[in-house]
Amino acid sequence: MDQTKQYLSVTALTKYIKYKLEGDTHLKQIYLKGEISNLTKHSRGHYYFSLKDENAQIRAIMFSNATKSLAFDPKEGDKVLAYGAISVYEPSGSYSIQVYQMEPDGIGALYLAYEKLKEELEEKGYFQESRKKPIPKYPKAIGVITSPTGAAIRDIIHTIERRYPLTKLILYPALVQGEGAKDSISSQIKRANQDSLVDILIVGRGGGSIEDLWAFNERVVADAIYASKIPIISAVGHETDFTISDFVSDLRAPTPTAAAELATPDKIVLMSLVESYQETLNNNLNKIFKDKELLLTYLDQRLEQKSPFEKLKDAFKRFEKTTYDLNRNFQLILFNKTQQYSKQQEYLNKVDLNRIISDKQNQLSDLLLKLDKSYLNVVSFKTQDLNLIIKALEHQNPLKLMAQGYTVTEFEGKKLTKIEEVKLDDTISTRVSDGKIISKVIKKERL
Repeated sequence: MDQTKQYLSVTALTKYIKYKLEGDTHLKQIYLKGEISNLTKHSRGHYYFSLKDENAQIRAIMFSNATKSLAFDPKEGDKVLAYGAISVYEPSGSYSIQVYQMEPDGIGALYLAYEKLKEELEEKGYFQESRKKPIPKYPKAIGVITSPTGAAIRDIIHTIERRYPLTKLILYPALVQGEGAKDSISSQIKRANQDSLVDILIVGRGGGSIEDLWAFNERVVADAIYASKIPIISAVGHETDFTISDFVSDLRAPTPTAAAELATPDKIVLMSLVESYQETLNNNLNKIFKDKELLLTYLDQRLEQKSPFEKLKDAFKRFEKTTYDLNRNFQLILFNKTQQYSKQQEYLNKVDLNRIISDKQNQLSDLLLKLDKSYLNVVSFKTQDLNLIIKALEHQNPLKLMAQGYTVTEFEGKKLTKIEEVKLDDTISTRVSDGKIISKVIKKERL
């Protein structure tokens, strides 16, 4: 071994590298863009992960004092913008970037667009609970709008087969990511409404980045959900992911599997419910049978008491009593009438009919005499009254007055009483006791 050469220890070399890397001003303030992978969240709040792109990756650590200030919850696959510095860990001789700040890559513009559309739709009433349609309890058919090759459709199919195999599942395949996804999703919602083959629609996909889920934040998709006559369950991403579609839909599910569970009843619960109904039905039937049995026993007893023989016996007793009452009443009435007849006969025997007739004839003669006398008196009185009336009428007779020189003058059939009622040259007639005098007015003088 050459003693002239100086060999460094691993520790010395590592310290040198640490000094060089951590002392480089360019490496003390690093702005790095990449995708999170191998994310581990320590119980003390530290985050351990890698940042990678298409060709390389670097380890990263973010201590708890920095993670507390994060405005989002990092997930595997998130694209982020990180600010930090290079750090060397001597025991393993590895280097990494210590992250001080981190935010989602590209989230700024997308988040603003998301908040703007959310606020606009909320003002228009898209999110109101009063317009949300109820989810049918026992759907005959369920429509699913999602990718035909994704994990979401497999999870939904397995869940529905497990929980409620009576329903029919109809897939409306759609693009759920990238260019054309929003139009594909909205057109399939409209198609399902036109077909009217399903009772519920599940619209969604599995998890992903905000860019992957962005089609469900588009206005055209929100409009299609709002206009749907079929109740829609939104199932987009993971439990922590919220999209515009979630707010507009009639019901939000945290995952596609949860959407299938919300759309279907559990066959185990249904079987238990049917068994409960069966037990209740049997109990009610048994009670009804017992009640009817008691009623039948009671009716049998009543039937024995009211047999045809008993009824005839009672009827015969009533007949005998009625016959007895009829004969007794008849004898009583006959006796009373006989007594009345005897009394009338006794009275008639005591009466002298000839004397009664003679008395009545004498009374009639007296009445006739009185009638004749009264008639003559009435005629005399009425004749005197008539003569008085005739004399009074003669005193009031106008002709008698005319015979004494009085006249009546008329003009046009009306009696004249004043000179103003005629004019000069008017023709007037004057009635005297034996006729009329026709004359003309040639002069009028006032007295």
